[in-house]
Amino acid sequence: MTAVTCELCPRACVIPEGAAGDCRIRVNLGGRLRATTYGRPSAIHIDPMEKKPLYHFHSGSQVFSIATAGCNLHCLNCQNWQLSQRGGEEMEEVYRADPAQLVAAARDAGCRSLAYTYSDPIVWYEYVEDSAVLARAQGLANVFVTAAYINRKPLRRLCRVLDATNADLKAFDDGFYRRVNGGTLKPVLEALVTFREEGVWTELTNLVIPTLNDDLAMIRRMARWIVAELGADTPLHFSRFHPEYRMRNLPPTPAATLQQARAEALDAGLKYVYIGNVMGDAGNSTYCPRDGTLLIGRSGFVITHYGLTAQGRCPTCNDPIPGVW
Repeated sequence: MTAVTCELCPRACVIPEGAAGDCRIRVNLGGRLRATTYGRPSAIHIDPMEKKPLYHFHSGSQVFSIATAGCNLHCLNCQNWQLSQRGGEEMEEVYRADPAQLVAAARDAGCRSLAYTYSDPIVWYEYVEDSAVLARAQGLANVFVTAAYINRKPLRRLCRVLDATNADLKAFDDGFYRRVNGGTLKPVLEALVTFREEGVWTELTNLVIPTLNDDLAMIRRMARWIVAELGADTPLHFSRFHPEYRMRNLPPTPAATLQQARAEALDAGLKYVYIGNVMGDAGNSTYCPRDGTLLIGRSGFVITHYGLTAQGRCPTCNDPIPGVW
């Protein structure tokens, strides 16, 4: 009986024969690690790109979104815990879809992109990679929605077939990661830098949880790190918390807290800072950082105004707006 060490994420699980790693789905079968959910998604949907959320990548388009069971973090507030905190054998509804079938379905649906999302696609790495290779060959883009808890070597390999990511930066505090998410901060920061180095369009989401990661001084430090390491053009989404899973004791994030967080991040030098899960907030929309022109108006996931030129520029000052338009 040969134990196998998984080198995919910082957990470095040592997995005995027949057992699974911490993510529940990577199993040692005959001395080789296999993702038991390969070709067996438990969620397939067509979403607006704004739902990922990606506001500077194919804005307004539809994206073919898939997920399998499993995750390598254990967030107390997980909104998709029915997927992420289960193994594939625990799922009542499972589809059969190999990579070629996924790509064909996305094309048939008229989608320009595939998104690997909902649970964390890190743990179904091989399914993502094989699907992404075929998708790119068919002219489709690949979107990776992740908590970015992954080692640099496998991430660099995957980045070769990724076009965009929205990555969670859950807090700028290692203690928060340990208490709330069951992980650590440093590997996440390293992964975010890796996305930048590999040329993957990157947007970040920070879910603001009352009393736990809503300290404005910490938010300012986080924003300054993003400016220094990823660039001032990196979009940052502050998302409203709603009580879920094992964190039902806290209230939803006040809109005023999100607005204060946005103001801190803008003041720290970020140019594109958004507010999510608050309908009608001005922070849903994209503005020119030079002259304040409304470029893309949004209400929830719906685009209400699109003012960018065909070249992705502000129509008033002609400055280029960073993104993939």
